[in-house]
Amino acid sequence: MQEWHKISLILCGFGFLRDIRPSEPFVTEYILGPWRNVTEQELNQDVYPVSTYGYLAQLILVFLITDFLRYKPLIILMGCCGIIIWSLLLWTTSILALQILEFFYGTYMATEVAYYTYMYAKVDKANYIKVTSYTRVAMLIGKLIASISGQALIYFSLMDYRDLNYITLAAQILATAWAFFLPGSKTSLYFHRKRETGSMEDGLNEDQNAVGTTDNIKGAFQLLWLHFRNAYTNSMVLQWSLWYIVNLCGYLQVVNYIQVLWKVIDSSPLVVWNGAVDAILTLLGAGLSLAAGYIFTGKTNVRASLLTLAILTIIEGLCLLLTSQTTVLYWSYAGYICFGALFTFTVTVSSSEVSRHLQEESYGLVFGFNTFIALIMQTILTVIVVSKDGFALGVIAQFTVYTFYFLVVGICKLVEERGLWGAIPHGVHQYQNIAVPQTGDLPRKSQRYQGERLNKYIITVSRNPLWRIML
Repeated sequence: MQEWHKISLILCGFGFLRDIRPSEPFVTEYILGPWRNVTEQELNQDVYPVSTYGYLAQLILVFLITDFLRYKPLIILMGCCGIIIWSLLLWTTSILALQILEFFYGTYMATEVAYYTYMYAKVDKANYIKVTSYTRVAMLIGKLIASISGQALIYFSLMDYRDLNYITLAAQILATAWAFFLPGSKTSLYFHRKRETGSMEDGLNEDQNAVGTTDNIKGAFQLLWLHFRNAYTNSMVLQWSLWYIVNLCGYLQVVNYIQVLWKVIDSSPLVVWNGAVDAILTLLGAGLSLAAGYIFTGKTNVRASLLTLAILTIIEGLCLLLTSQTTVLYWSYAGYICFGALFTFTVTVSSSEVSRHLQEESYGLVFGFNTFIALIMQTILTVIVVSKDGFALGVIAQFTVYTFYFLVVGICKLVEERGLWGAIPHGVHQYQNIAVPQTGDLPRKSQRYQGERLNKYIITVSRNPLWRIML
């Protein structure tokens, strides 16, 4: 067995065990149940927002520490956070304990970056797509098994909501133990970089291999800035990143509070089908992700992709309208499934397009930064809509805001794309659909020529009256 096969197996095992969380679809039912003295308003305004704040506060720091410590310690930390979270859920009862739990949940989410970037340092680029596919499938299977088993155990009254947390806790303990079998990494993307002759960072400090030295740290930040600049000065990366950020922000907010909404719609349903909803959404999302990669990525022109995404975003808003305004729980389930499936499709298209115009080594940086901006937007939305310092809206009113968020974003992008593409001269559309070389890989004269062409297009677009109105 080759080394990358062993690494893939261990990564798949960790991802599978980590996603065995059958209690997660029923966490709101558990917290609002007889085991804790918590009200829906306290959960909505005092508890759930903490995970958003914690995730935002830790993401960038965790990204840098992950690279500096070379991944494995942070993967183990992720598992330890899972143990802490579900231990607090099982054996505490106070609001403060729930808030501490939510902070650790922010850490749990932030440290995912270590899992996804570990393979960059340990697996050859030629095998990266295969390893990514294997780990995604393993996590998908884990989530699917967890959702189905959790629903079955509840439906047949074999366990209650509290008992499901024991299964989740056991899975987190096993995942943490499994993580210790991961091989350590001698290199990382930035702070412990392996020099490659002729690579774009050869112009940086020559002593890149000296671990922990001032020059090494300075060189790491120089390379970070170089990757960041090359990515976000690419108009295609910037355009698709905005789609990714805006959609992710809204989706995270919906997912955080959807179980509270269902509890408000029907506080005592005959059967709670949250696990079944998660299972259906997981399968549907997987199918649509494959469809998105086959139909859109690199196979349609940019205008068609952007207009399609704008229309789908409007439909996402309409799905949320059904989800939040109906008084029938099953219709709300259906609206949420459609919303989640459409989000999976749109975010797959946007993330694939971002990746297509990036250097492989800057994937983690760019998607980490995009997630960071999405979390800033989500935090602002939470403060305004949810928190006591803002409007402190009820959950149905909150989802009305999220509905209009997606509707307005979709309509604005639809108008923008129609106006923008109407202003660009014939022939430029084809140019925009060509994967642009990285500016760091171009000669200076070629970089200047590309910049002059882009400036001409920007001037043309800025003369369009619709574009001026949008600005």
